[in-house]
Amino acid sequence: MKGLVIDVVSGEIAIELGKYMEVKVSEKLPPSKAELIEQIADVDVLIMRVDPKIDQEVLEAAKNLKVIGVCSVGLNHVDTKYCEEHGIQVFNAPGLNGNAVAELTISKMLDISRGTMVANHDVKVLKQWDKYKFNGRELRNKTLGVLGFGRIGQELGKMCKALGMTVLVTGRTVKPELEEKYGVKYVTMDELLEKSDFVSLHTPALGDKPLVDAAFIAKMKTGAILINTSRGKNVDEAALLDALNAGKLRGAGLDVWFEEPTANHDLYSHPAVSCTPHIGAQTVEAQK
Repeated sequence: MKGLVIDVVSGEIAIELGKYMEVKVSEKLPPSKAELIEQIADVDVLIMRVDPKIDQEVLEAAKNLKVIGVCSVGLNHVDTKYCEEHGIQVFNAPGLNGNAVAELTISKMLDISRGTMVANHDVKVLKQWDKYKFNGRELRNKTLGVLGFGRIGQELGKMCKALGMTVLVTGRTVKPELEEKYGVKYVTMDELLEKSDFVSLHTPALGDKPLVDAAFIAKMKTGAILINTSRGKNVDEAALLDALNAGKLRGAGLDVWFEEPTANHDLYSHPAVSCTPHIGAQTVEAQK
């Protein structure tokens, strides 16, 4: 059997698989779609994260493929229907990056609330020192709204409760046992948007229509901050930019983008946006 690793993952994966098969690590991590097609013909086990997209064209080139191991949570980049029809098993890693993503979410909440991004630029680049320019706000006594209260959402809720925040959540089903365990409250989407100072997305991408569009933002509390560490296609970036420029939202923290790498210069260069290149799970601990 042959295994192929096509992204930067823990080296222990190749070591463990190597006990059972021949394992190759792609020279380019991750490879382009065309490069993957060239490599995948005789591969039995594919180990990846989120790039490139595993569509029907890639799968048709993988004549021997039996297993895809995805070292992340989402599977929207894999044609799971084709895999199911052709007996290819697909495994992901739900919850293993929960702490890493939750910590990054809080980092972005603090960056925007305390103005640390602009302050850092002023001191290091502009050589300016003006502490009176940065009158930030604390997280304590603020309200966080969590959309999707799975493992990542639960980790975030636990951390934010420890910081003295009120945590509202919404999901497909109300789970009273989670309300009791984490001290959160399930509410309707409209109530969450109306009351939350921060809205954090932790849901998969569902269909082609963004979850956060102009109508969604209109229901949010004026001056709220949107955080997206889930999937880029969950947010209408044009509507978000309009809301930031109009002052409807005070800021946004984005780790994921509609297209990656993103070319949305107007959004990522906006002073009220904390942006990172999809690093939510990019910690030594989460990768291991």
